[in-house]
Amino acid sequence: MTRITRFLARTISLRLSLMVLVALASLLMAALFIMFCYSRKAVKEEALQKADQTLETIIQSIDNVMLSVEQSSGNIYWKMMAHQGKPEKIELYRKKLIEFNPYIIGCSVILDSTFNAINTTVPCWTDVKVNDSLMDKASTSFCLPIYLGEKKAGMLVSDVSLTLLSKIVLEAKPSPNSYCTLIGNNGTLIVHPDSSVLNQNMFTLANKAEDPAMKEIVQAMMEGDKGYRHIKLDGKDCYVFYKPFERADVPGRYTERLGWSAAVVYPEDDIFGEYNELLYIVLIIAVVGLALLLLLCQTFIHRQLLPLRLLAKSAHRIAKGYYDEPIPSSKQQDEVGRLQKHFQQMQQSLATRVGEMKQLTDTLQERGDALQTTYEQAQVAEQMKTSFLYNMSNQMMAPARGIYTNVMTISKNYKELTDETTNQLVDEIHYRGEKITELLNQLISDSEKQMK
Repeated sequence: MTRITRFLARTISLRLSLMVLVALASLLMAALFIMFCYSRKAVKEEALQKADQTLETIIQSIDNVMLSVEQSSGNIYWKMMAHQGKPEKIELYRKKLIEFNPYIIGCSVILDSTFNAINTTVPCWTDVKVNDSLMDKASTSFCLPIYLGEKKAGMLVSDVSLTLLSKIVLEAKPSPNSYCTLIGNNGTLIVHPDSSVLNQNMFTLANKAEDPAMKEIVQAMMEGDKGYRHIKLDGKDCYVFYKPFERADVPGRYTERLGWSAAVVYPEDDIFGEYNELLYIVLIIAVVGLALLLLLCQTFIHRQLLPLRLLAKSAHRIAKGYYDEPIPSSKQQDEVGRLQKHFQQMQQSLATRVGEMKQLTDTLQERGDALQTTYEQAQVAEQMKTSFLYNMSNQMMAPARGIYTNVMTISKNYKELTDETTNQLVDEIHYRGEKITELLNQLISDSEKQMK
């Protein structure tokens, strides 16, 4: 019994080991899941940081161009002011401004009434304008008012090519499939990789977009907000990071708000592509590893419990009455082997006992059959005896009634009866008495024969 207990303890320990392995595998999967959740969060934060850096780089680069144009225009302005009334000098400085500043593609000095078309009294940047309906000549201008005393007498206008701004914006992108855009203060699309949508209003494009969140993004950009949203563009999941255009605070610079806003369209595959690929690979490895671990554990436990299953099968067959089936011998010397050996001895002892019980049962069956035959014969004899007694009783009843009748006749009418009649009645009584005596002698004779 102690050996069986130890074997069962060993089996239970194997089962517990399997449960522990499964629990460890589950903990490992949970740890991987948590790790990947934090990794996804880190990847998203990194993408947000990269997009913010890209937007900051775009804004700084464009602002550096604008600052250079502002400073160059300011320097020429003071030189022009020193030569008022000398058109040839003003024209010379205008040409030098275009020659020495690579960002300026055109410069105009307006000294007549047409300067009122640009109604401003402070330095400012105008909205993007398109010349001759050609996008390659689109530009934005820096306007510097010219004063004669306290009266505004004209305007120095320096034009910056939109192509230059587009190059700065489109070259700055955080991933191969991402792109950047620039929106003006009235919602006009200044820079976009698709030239067919340039100079169009973003609200018009947002109304045509498949994702309603596009309107919210445009509204937020127009209000000067900073943030990001997840939307669907052209059937792809993307993140749009946006930030208002803020000019650097430089001493002597008039930093009015332009109302521009920059945005980065960042495809989700560029952000989480490698992460998702790694996640799928790790999940496949984890699932395959867990399956192999379970298979190995199951195979090991199956091999360890195989002898016990054979014994269970043999016990089931013995329970059905197959006592003579041989139980295979075991070469193992552990608890399983000893258990199988004792089980063989038990099966042999049980077979011997069953044989003895079968022999005893056969003997009892023979004796029972003999007793049954004897009992049936006794039943037949009893029936015959009953039938004989019934017949004999019927035969004695008629003489007995006759004797009774004659006796009653003599006892009641003896005074009236003649001697002849009386003698006749007495003879009948005598005859019938002999008849009854003969029947009783026959009954006694038959009883003695049956006793013998």
